Amino acid sequence: MANVTVIGAQWGDEGKGKIVDWLASRADAVVRFQGGHNAGHTLVVGDQVYKLSLLPSGIVTGTLSIIGNGVVLDPWHLRDEIAKLEGQGVVINTSNFAIADNCPLILPIHRDLDGLRETAAGSGKIGTTGRGIGPAYEDKVGRRAIRVCDLAHLDDLESQFDRLCAHHDALRAGFGQPPVDRAKLIADLKEIAPSVLQFAEPVWKRLNTVKKAGARILFEGAQGVLLDVDHGTYPFVTSSNTVSGTAASGSGLGPSATGFVLGIVKAYTTRVGAGPFPTELEDAVGQRLGERGHEFGTVTGRKRRCGWFDAVLVRQSCAISGVTGIALTKVDVLDGMETVKICTGYRLNGKVLDYFPSHAADQANVEPIYEEMDGWSGTTAGARSWADLPAQAVKYIQRVQELIETPVALVSTSPQREDTILVRDPFAD
Repeated sequence: MANVTVIGAQWGDEGKGKIVDWLASRADAVVRFQGGHNAGHTLVVGDQVYKLSLLPSGIVTGTLSIIGNGVVLDPWHLRDEIAKLEGQGVVINTSNFAIADNCPLILPIHRDLDGLRETAAGSGKIGTTGRGIGPAYEDKVGRRAIRVCDLAHLDDLESQFDRLCAHHDALRAGFGQPPVDRAKLIADLKEIAPSVLQFAEPVWKRLNTVKKAGARILFEGAQGVLLDVDHGTYPFVTSSNTVSGTAASGSGLGPSATGFVLGIVKAYTTRVGAGPFPTELEDAVGQRLGERGHEFGTVTGRKRRCGWFDAVLVRQSCAISGVTGIALTKVDVLDGMETVKICTGYRLNGKVLDYFPSHAADQANVEPIYEEMDGWSGTTAGARSWADLPAQAVKYIQRVQELIETPVALVSTSPQREDTILVRDPFAD
């Protein structure tokens, strides 16, 4: 059976939740492999709306859902998110949910540090969600993290707490803050431990069993390729690798398990927070895209910046992440526009570029080169076949796939699971 890896091919917020939910209904297991609870997914199933930020999307349909070791886990948020979903009638137990026991934890001191840094940064703010994601990943690579498996040994972690507190106490002192209240931190961890440990296990082992049984595994990424810590618009990026290859290291399965890589791509471009955005529209058109697309962050509620579709960025994302096919979302937001534009290249210091440069100053100074097309007066909303789309909308979609050099696998025409035009079934390959 084929596996599928879903990643965002822009700056996140491309509509991954709906696509993952649609695929999860046909998968045997869904795995989150990176990020934390800074990832917002909104699922609309019938008249029920589910808002997830940590749990894999498959949990809503009862599909085996796994949080892999590449995720940083806030145990208190996990408890609250589980309680919220259970209040909506979702059943969550050890038969359909598991957490990697080697998953690093996000602690209150990580949230503290995140906020202190952003406040002190002034104009140099990165635009983090303030949820402690970055500091938690720093502690992971600094080899001082407290992990899920440690929750069962909290009375035997003196040396780990020594390393952790020595690091954070020095940073806190620099911000004029008191040292870490070590006793309170340990007490809080002891209190939350049972709610996490009941789901903890070596998930690589469970996934290998699932894989050997020929099951379909869906790997669910968070954020987008342009926020990848290596390949994104550094330093305005997230703190993990968001490319498809991370599914292997972040789950415990080998690179051959990733299967069909589906890149989720919005029919225009949006970005939350600070950082370069070549096609951003700070005018009535940008306002219209934001209003029609309901462009507010699921996690933060922050208004998203909006602009024309940038084919250069998406082509680069697809190449870097080995995208097999894209899922194009929110085409209906462009309905009724007289003309639409696509960025096909950049000008920088008198030169034409067909890629997005690595240096932040160059990224900020590129000027988009646009190709203009006629818009369409009909509606694409709710379409479930090519015949339901206006002819000019079909031309737009075809031009997008030509410019990004990656075929369209499906088109999403509303938040509803059924409103999807399937061109190529990712699970059939």
